[in-house]
Amino acid sequence: MSSEYGAPAAATAPAEQLAPVGDIEIAFDDRGNRDDPAILLVQGLGTQMIFWEDGFCDKLVERGFRVIRMDNRDCGHSTVLSHAGKPPVAAMMLGIPRRLAYRMSDMAADGIGLLDHLGIQKAHIVGCSMGGMIVQTMAIEHPDRILSLCSIMSRTGAYEDAMPGAKEMVALMKTAPNDLDSFLKRMNYLVSVIGSPAYPTDPEKLRELVTRAWNRGIHQTGTARQLHAINCQPNRTRNLRKLDLPTLVIHGSADRLVFPRGGRATARAIQGSRLRIYEGMGHDLPEALQPQWAAEIEANAARAI
Repeated sequence: MSSEYGAPAAATAPAEQLAPVGDIEIAFDDRGNRDDPAILLVQGLGTQMIFWEDGFCDKLVERGFRVIRMDNRDCGHSTVLSHAGKPPVAAMMLGIPRRLAYRMSDMAADGIGLLDHLGIQKAHIVGCSMGGMIVQTMAIEHPDRILSLCSIMSRTGAYEDAMPGAKEMVALMKTAPNDLDSFLKRMNYLVSVIGSPAYPTDPEKLRELVTRAWNRGIHQTGTARQLHAINCQPNRTRNLRKLDLPTLVIHGSADRLVFPRGGRATARAIQGSRLRIYEGMGHDLPEALQPQWAAEIEANAARAI
């Protein structure tokens, strides 16, 4: 049975719940009509499910979807695998599987386990950044469970698409502060480096969202374990070519954390996929573009019917 985690943080957000998945628990929330087609939203490296903003989730509900968003393992309110320890820095950065706590396949299985818990046989899946890698893996390893795929600002796992810009990598790897004010400053700096130059982030909205994330829990060693899994991921190109499902690939022209070539490679690999490159979009989820994304996700999902 699901256990209620707490009251929703926003008026439109449902209460969080915990789903037992193997030896861990996955935090999630669930909105919309239970009889509508399900969409599972999967976030990126160290990024909590609340960064799929309520307004975006509600837009999908309005378009006739049951919307489920989840915290990945080692993030937010999902199980934090503290016993696994921090990966060795060299192994983590170079993709050497020494003391690797889990793989991308395990994170993909978490999403499938959540669908099992909810009694959902098939779902549309949407993932951004690391979440895109996770949903690609879900589609490859559990094709009978997936209706359509949307991969946002992500890549195939190919080595040539792995390296971010130097400034962006430095900003991403800065040590997380121990107090909220310093954390807010760090996140403002990160957004200024990796965000969308054509779609500046509203400072007050960012402050509110980052404060919520801080209060839910920041797990730096968990993020390191996730990064280790990213850098040890396989090149999925060959297996992506075998997929036969409606696929939408979204990327920003100004993304220097995961360069647009990663999105283009994903679209090339999956037969019949649709590629949308947004000018001036960086490595974030600009609110101004979310209505278009909701429409495009709906159109892509309709191809599965």
